[in-house]
Amino acid sequence: MIDAIDPAALAQYLVDHPQFFEQQAGLLGKVKLSSPLTGKTVSLQERQMEVMRDKYKALELQMADLIRLAQENAAIANKFHGWTQALLKAQHGADMPRALIDGLCNQFSVPQATLRLWNLAPGHGTEWYARGISDDARLFANSLLAPYCGSNHDFEAVRWLDDAGSVASTVILPLRSGGTAFGLLILGSPDPQRFRADMATDFLIHIGETASAALAALRA
Repeated sequence: MIDAIDPAALAQYLVDHPQFFEQQAGLLGKVKLSSPLTGKTVSLQERQMEVMRDKYKALELQMADLIRLAQENAAIANKFHGWTQALLKAQHGADMPRALIDGLCNQFSVPQATLRLWNLAPGHGTEWYARGISDDARLFANSLLAPYCGSNHDFEAVRWLDDAGSVASTVILPLRSGGTAFGLLILGSPDPQRFRADMATDFLIHIGETASAALAALRA
């Protein structure tokens, strides 16, 4: 009576003796396996080819996903570059808020955008970007430790947009200098999926930091 062979021991033996199938080449054509793809019986070589094809397809999908992400990141980088160029072209400090807002709308196809600033240098207090700011809005700005991205819950800051009633999703970015907020940048869209709560905010943080640096010259 033949003792049962331990499958693990047999597998380890084949790993330890890779020359086995070289010495017993005829076995490769005799070993038959069931194919999970067709349900038919195939040779060991055919089954190995199926496994390799599956791995190749998985690698193709991963590569396609990486290419897509790279293309999306390159497109975002180009838009960001165009926006910063528009900021650099602003001739005077007072032109910066409008250049910043228009650049965001044009480069990133944002339907609506605006900003408000406080603690400004003399001469800027009557400008559009310094009007209608409540103490609550300033407290809200200082409480934002990260960009807000998601549904519009009738925020005061969103009401600063020209067509606030149509805004379904929004981004609210605190503008900071030395850790203290001196303004808010608001983006709005009628599409509830344009700005979602589960979106990554790394790029939005870069926008907020760049905007803060560009507007620093207007501060007191």
